[in-house]
Parts: sequence; C-alpha cells; structure tokens
Amino acid sequence: MRHTRRALRSFLLGPLFGCVALVVLAPGTAAQADPTVDSIDRKIKAESARLERVVEQYNKTTEELKANVAAAQELTGTVTSLAGELDAASDRLGTLAAFAYKGGAFAEMSAVIASESPAIVVDRLSALDQITRFEQAEIARVTDLRTRHDARVRELNDLIADERAKRASLAEQRKKINADLDKLYALRKQAYGRAQAQSSRSKTAPPYVAGRAGKAVNYAYGALGKPYAWGADGPGGYDCSGLTMAAWRAAGVSLPHNAAMQWNALPHIGRASLRAGDLVFYSGLGHVGIYIGGNRIIHAPTFGEVVHISPINIMTPYGYARPG
Repeated sequence: MRHTRRALRSFLLGPLFGCVALVVLAPGTAAQADPTVDSIDRKIKAESARLERVVEQYNKTTEELKANVAAAQELTGTVTSLAGELDAASDRLGTLAAFAYKGGAFAEMSAVIASESPAIVVDRLSALDQITRFEQAEIARVTDLRTRHDARVRELNDLIADERAKRASLAEQRKKINADLDKLYALRKQAYGRAQAQSSRSKTAPPYVAGRAGKAVNYAYGALGKPYAWGADGPGGYDCSGLTMAAWRAAGVSLPHNAAMQWNALPHIGRASLRAGDLVFYSGLGHVGIYIGGNRIIHAPTFGEVVHISPINIMTPYGYARPG
C-alpha cells in the first residue's frame, strides 16, 4: 500500500516539476543563444558602410589640407615678394621726405623765382611738377603695396589657422576610425573566423583597352587581391577612391583622393556610354569603382576585404564619369 501511494505521488507530481523546470530554464536558454552568422554579417555590412563614409570624409579633409598647404606656400612667396617691394618703396619715399625736409623743394622754388629767363622758369616749373608727381606716385605705390601685403598676411594667417584645425580634426578622426575598426574586426573574426580576407595575387588577364584608359584598367587588374586599407592609395593596399586615383595616376591623370571630389572634378556620362576605364559611383558618392567592361567593376570594397571584381549592380549606381 505504501509503495502504491509513493508511485501515485510520483505520477502526479513528476510532470508538474517538469513543467516548472521548463518554465524556469526556457527563458535562460533563449537569452544565452549566440547571434547567428547572418545577424553578425548584417551588422558588419551596416558598420562597414557607415565607416566607409567616415573614411571618405577623412580623405576629403586630407585633400583640403593638401590644398591649404599648397596655397599657404604660394601665399608665403607672395607675401615675401610684396614685403621686399614695400621695403624698397618705403626707402625711396624716405629719401624723398629727407630731401624735402632739408629744403630741396624750397631751393628749387627759389631757383625758379630767381631766374630771369622765362624759358628757364617754364623748364624748372615743369621739373618741379614732375618731382611732385613722382613723390605722389611713390606715396600711392607704398600705400597700395602695404594694403596688398597686409591683406595677403591676413589671408595666410587664416589659411594657417584652418590648416591647424584640419590637422587636429584628422587626428581625432583617425583615432575614432581605428577604435571603430577594432570592434568591426572582432565582429568579422566572430562571423568568418578571421578579421581580414586573405590577400592573393590575381592571375586574371586584363582585356585590351586602348589609350590612357587601358593603362588605368591594367593598373586596377594589378591591384586585384590586395587588401582594403583605409586612407591608402597603394601599392600595398587601397580604399575605394585611393584605387581609382592610383589607377588613373598611372595613366597620367590627377584625381583627388575622395569619391565626391572625383565626381565633381570629372565630366559625367550616361550608362549607355560606359566604356572600360570610366568610374562608377555608388552610395551617395560614398563609394567608387573602375569599370572594366562586361557590366563589371574593379573596386576596393570595404574593411577586411580585398580588391576584387564585382557586378556593376552590386549596389545601385549613383552615376558615371570619365577621367580621360
């Protein structure tokens, strides 16, 4: 009888305890579930797209800094030249002032008055008038030189201040990008087992393309398999605008290291006019690749990847431009 009661209790309470255990453990088990590779991959793509925009802004600031430095060097030469002219003109003006102070002008006037010949009086008055005009011209020249010199000095000081601000901004951006990259590469390692895709030399032969465009396309083929490296324009690695800049630099065409600046610097064309060597822009001018024909581009995709060939419609193109 005792065994029968014990069995009955087990029969009744066993499922109840099982349900309780299920209720308690189920939430904990769900909370501890690891994120899927797909969810990590989506996060990587979103973070990569955001970071690429940051890098292109960094590249733009770098280009602006280069322009500032060049302009400051040119202005420094102008200021130095104006300062030399101003010193020389001021010296001449000082000599004239000293001459007038010592009575030179009064002596000339006395000589005019003392002369008995009308012809001599006219000649001396003419000479005196020329001296006066020369003095006035020198005064005007010195005034103009000083105004231009001071304006250029202010312009130079503004450029230098802007240059310092841009350098500070670049340093902050670099620090932030590197910190964000540490997190991104940790995600890539979690999803793919490694932070960086393996670099490899491509054996793909470039198509024949005539002229400068051919040189740019050949260069892009030579970059296949090299790693994405932000802010870089080769030869060891590239970011998107660094690759297109380097490819066309090899063809003798100078482009800025920024996708939006490249777009603004080049003539735009339609999709139907595309030919190998043209540039294809994406993501609101946040990405760029080089067209190689057959509806394909070569581009430096993003962090952790290598330069490779992709379909032209890997993203919706923003527009198309022709460097040369």
